[in-house]
Amino acid sequence: MDAIISVLEKNGLVTAFAVIGMLMYVSYVISKKLTRGRVHGSAIAIILGLVLAYFGGITTGGDKGLADLSIFAGIGIMGGAMLRDLAIIATAFGVHLEEVKKAGLSGILSLFVGIASSFLIGVLIALAFGYTDAASLATIGAGTTTYIVGPVTGAAVGASSEVIALSIAAGLIKAILIMIATPFIAKYIGLNNPRSAIVYGGLMGSTSGVAGGLAATDPKLVPYGAMTATFYTGLGCLLAPSILFLAVRAVFGA
Repeated sequence: MDAIISVLEKNGLVTAFAVIGMLMYVSYVISKKLTRGRVHGSAIAIILGLVLAYFGGITTGGDKGLADLSIFAGIGIMGGAMLRDLAIIATAFGVHLEEVKKAGLSGILSLFVGIASSFLIGVLIALAFGYTDAASLATIGAGTTTYIVGPVTGAAVGASSEVIALSIAAGLIKAILIMIATPFIAKYIGLNNPRSAIVYGGLMGSTSGVAGGLAATDPKLVPYGAMTATFYTGLGCLLAPSILFLAVRAVFGA
């Protein structure tokens, strides 16, 4: 047993792929046998992954979930920014320009509407928790757009490290909710074609959340949603520390 554990620890990334593969297999069996396909296997895998990460954190007292266990350290690499960003960028190669053109003005408007609405919700939540200065309000508002826009905005406007951490947490919670909720609401909002996926990605914005949610809904839609979600992050990094911050400061003062 010690020899097996030693081999698994020395080949952490291979072990990670094996563990995730088994988790996906179990998730799809649960989907087929227990829910008769009503709940997609990918959605179940996301939920099981969150549960395992939670118990991994409790067991080790760390902050990286299962990756804090030496035998599962490769999961930290597999789920890290490098492979995540590679997967997101690679999805662009599955996009057909004809479908993008069909989205037209609605796809562009979805970006601005998504950023503005998420930012406003974040500002209102920050107000509800007692924050009144423009820097904190704008940073938390930016965090509810994505967990990348939050720290970028916080650093630009001089927010405290605690507020920046809250903005990241807000963005992560949003991404997780999008991952889990998308398969359940897809049929009610007509999320079944490239055009709707483009608009959905623009409204939601979280690239990882949208990609994971669409993968659980229909893998063919992932490139379209991920494409506008990626633009959303870039546009948010431009608007949140500038126009949106100035608007907040004009209303609430410095």
